[in-house]
Amino acid sequence: MKFITRNTDYALRAVCYIAKKNRSKVTVEELVDKLSVPRSFMRKILQLLSRNKVLKSTKGQGGGFKLAIPAKKLYLIKIMNIFQGDFVLSGCFLKKDICPNKGKCLLRKKIKNIEQNVLSQLKAINIASLLGKR
Repeated sequence: MKFITRNTDYALRAVCYIAKKNRSKVTVEELVDKLSVPRSFMRKILQLLSRNKVLKSTKGQGGGFKLAIPAKKLYLIKIMNIFQGDFVLSGCFLKKDICPNKGKCLLRKKIKNIEQNVLSQLKAINIASLLGKR
């Protein structure tokens, strides 16, 4: 199980870079160069972040990307949800069928508690805090 996927990692690095630059626009080329992320990945990631209203994009000469949400109001869990879906640890290990023991499973109850604790921690992490800002 991967906690953070490659796409989430790339997206997080891009968002943090854009937030740190704190200027109107950052180009795809700058992100590719500074973050050492393949251009094709970066373009897809930026498009998805734009579609989900995390970034604003401007096309053409002088175009680029900037945050659509202030760094203090942009949370890690939002980026994770965009690229990984809902955060779930307590999914049934059988994957295909609903576990017949779901209501009685002691392990599921323990994992569900862990999931809730991790989720509350993730919801508290914003981009500003990752950059050491308040």
